Amino acid sequence: MRCADLRCSARRVALVRAVLVLGFAALGLRAAQLSVFDQRGATRGDAQTLRTLTLPPERGHVIDRDGTELALSVEAPSVYAVPSQLTDTARASRELAAILDLDARELRERLKRGGGFRFVARWITPERAERVQALGLPGVGVIREPRRIYPHGTLAARAIGFANIDGRGVRGIEQQEDAWLRGTTRRLPVERDGSGALMLVDGEVTWGTAGGDVALTLDAELQADAEGALAQAIAASGARGGVVISMDPHSGEIYTLAESPTFDPNNFRDLDYAATRSSAFLDSTEAGSALKAFLIAAALENGAIAPQQRIDCGGGEFRIPGKTIRDAHDYGELDAAGILRVSSNIGAVKVATALGRSRHFEMLRRFGFGESTRSGFPDEAAGMLRPWRDWQPVDHATIAFGQGVSVTSIQLAAATAVLANGGMWVRPRLVAARRAPGGTWQPTARDVVRRVLSQRTANSVLAMLEGVVGEDGTGTRAALPGVRVAGKTGTAQKFDAQTGRYSDDRFRAWFVGVVPADAPRLVIVAGLDEPQRPHHTGGSAAAPLFARVAAHQLARFGIRTEAPQPPTPTRSAARDAAPKAPPVVVARRDAPARAATQAAPPAPRVAAVAQRRPDLANLNGRVLLPDFRGLTPAEVIGITAAHGLHVNLSGSGLAVRQTPPPGSVVTAADGDIHVEFEEAGPREKHNAARAMTLGGRG
Repeated sequence: MRCADLRCSARRVALVRAVLVLGFAALGLRAAQLSVFDQRGATRGDAQTLRTLTLPPERGHVIDRDGTELALSVEAPSVYAVPSQLTDTARASRELAAILDLDARELRERLKRGGGFRFVARWITPERAERVQALGLPGVGVIREPRRIYPHGTLAARAIGFANIDGRGVRGIEQQEDAWLRGTTRRLPVERDGSGALMLVDGEVTWGTAGGDVALTLDAELQADAEGALAQAIAASGARGGVVISMDPHSGEIYTLAESPTFDPNNFRDLDYAATRSSAFLDSTEAGSALKAFLIAAALENGAIAPQQRIDCGGGEFRIPGKTIRDAHDYGELDAAGILRVSSNIGAVKVATALGRSRHFEMLRRFGFGESTRSGFPDEAAGMLRPWRDWQPVDHATIAFGQGVSVTSIQLAAATAVLANGGMWVRPRLVAARRAPGGTWQPTARDVVRRVLSQRTANSVLAMLEGVVGEDGTGTRAALPGVRVAGKTGTAQKFDAQTGRYSDDRFRAWFVGVVPADAPRLVIVAGLDEPQRPHHTGGSAAAPLFARVAAHQLARFGIRTEAPQPPTPTRSAARDAAPKAPPVVVARRDAPARAATQAAPPAPRVAAVAQRRPDLANLNGRVLLPDFRGLTPAEVIGITAAHGLHVNLSGSGLAVRQTPPPGSVVTAADGDIHVEFEEAGPREKHNAARAMTLGGRG
């Protein structure tokens, strides 16, 4: 019996053992099926621990022409939560809200909705990030992501714009160059630990997603000076705001774009979006008598009047159908220069009549009015210029002195550059060069679009505009001692939409000018919005602003104004009481041995480059010529020889003229470069005389 019982027990043990072995084999086969043969199982497993986190890429830097950083990206901590992993939503909401200054109830409602990864607070301080991590809340963590910062705050804010919290450019250059600056979105594989915290997965991660860099034509130092001058002019005149643009008339490069009121792009989430627009590009308004300069140029170019032709201004009043045109005084007979000097409305109307509606319209269009400059600036306005067939006699008359035509500040600058550079319309530009990540700077090229005037007409009108800042002109306060200035005042009445009439107490004051007039280097547009009486005119409000900005910028280029001379006994007391120029300007840093900027620099100068000597940008054998003027023969030869270029030199001293002009693209096969030199004496004794030749009309 005992043996039989043992045999029975052994069979039962063997049976149980076989069942267990078969069971484990079945489980192993099922596990193998799920993990090896059936991908759904592996996917479900990974889904419980693995995530893909999408973060905005690091935007490229924006720098000025000297390498000063205007916009850059830094890593900033952000708090996230995975609601499905929270063990106590109420507690987590309460403790996070206390640290992050959030509403606990609103945060709890957000987290109650469940779901996957979501940001709780972005771009917090490191101290707050440490406090959040110290809580050790399941399903809550901190991750670092790119944040856009603007080191100089409000400087050039309306031109630069800003990038939003998702890393996309909004307004200004940030929007214009967004595709270049933004780069590629970063997708990071992360793994979740037992507490729900996300950890970056080890292994290959593609970080080459950063955007490219952009160098602007702006000069941060000149920009700061212009913004300071604009702020003082606004305070002195009681204006609501204003704009100052300075531009190289030969290359179209914009050196300064000062606008007021401004804003701090670092605090863009607290701003009114409408307050971040660039008025220089997006707002169009009437320019008043500033447009008379282009009318006279159009009439001379088309032979409608002769330069010395006398025009009867009719005793100060001139009747046309529907309106009486009046001048401030009875000017008698005036030639073209006189019409500009005293800003005669009657003279302008008679010139416009001689020119005719169709030719007047066509020339305004050729100067760039009525269409955007196509600079690439986002949402740039075109202004308003009605077709000439819609002009009634009264319309044509008022357009002659700047009413009924709306223009942008940048259009005014580009049109004034036509007079300064010998008659060519050059597209304004803010971008000097671009650089791909890890690459080299690729300069943008100047864009000469069309010829508007002959060189003779442009030079003639520019000479006439020098009379505007003379003793009997409307812009005497724009004069600079020792430097010839050409310009035009404008005082535009603002249209009142409620009354349907032009306001008698709301104005826009303008001064558009060129310095030095005999060798144009800068075009400057100065405008003030609603300056208060009695300083509400272009001559009393905008002209002094122009003078201060021009003096500072010329000093930066090595062109210094002279100390004003004591008044002579024959000068009237009225003239003595009204200062016409700022005191002598001393540059904030030593002027370089030649101009600090070229007409068309091949690439931005970065901060690491201390020297001011120009280099030639060479791309596949194509060379972009800098401005040689002001250099010695040895310097010119040294620059060109390294690129295989042949240069013919004539004269001695310092370079005063060159062919091809600055900004031209040449190759070694194109022939010789011709550079002319003239004696100027020791450099340190002839800075002003030499600088007068640096920006010749080309």
